[in-house]
Amino acid sequence: MSLDSLQQQPLVETERFDLRPVQMSDTGLLEHYCSDERVARMTPTIPHPLPPGAVEAMVDRVTAVERDEDVWVMDASKTGSAEVMGAITLKRMDRNQSEVAYWVAPQFWNTGTASQAVEALIAANPMGNDAIFASVFQDNPASARVLVNCGFEYIGDAEAFCVSRNAKVPTWTYIKKLT
Repeated sequence: MSLDSLQQQPLVETERFDLRPVQMSDTGLLEHYCSDERVARMTPTIPHPLPPGAVEAMVDRVTAVERDEDVWVMDASKTGSAEVMGAITLKRMDRNQSEVAYWVAPQFWNTGTASQAVEALIAANPMGNDAIFASVFQDNPASARVLVNCGFEYIGDAEAFCVSRNAKVPTWTYIKKLT
């Protein structure tokens, strides 16, 4: 993959919000939401409590030219709503595959935001993937419903380490074949 293709992270539009590349000006809202234990506990990588500088370090990492994942924020400012409602990530894997992960701020739970973000990113397929994987904690059935509603197929159980829980957590794994 060329550096030019890594630098290009497209805007993905939906009717309600845009998925736009994360930027340093998002750190305040991202830190506010990621500091919420309800958000951190449902992700493998967000620590709780959130250490100072963690969000800035993440933004630096995912906006670097050489990176292995792209992060978009769910920005509904075009419809008069929040500038950051959550985030969605595509992490590059081998064999033209990626893994999608997402979180939504609690005040936007049960509004279809996650489903719309996943659907839009799948439709855009910005990395030109043949398949996209996803994994969710088994105690987060709402996130599993998002994947099923977006056409992902369940392929098995596994476990992932959750930083905020300091424990391995059972997961469900899904795939969406795009070719």
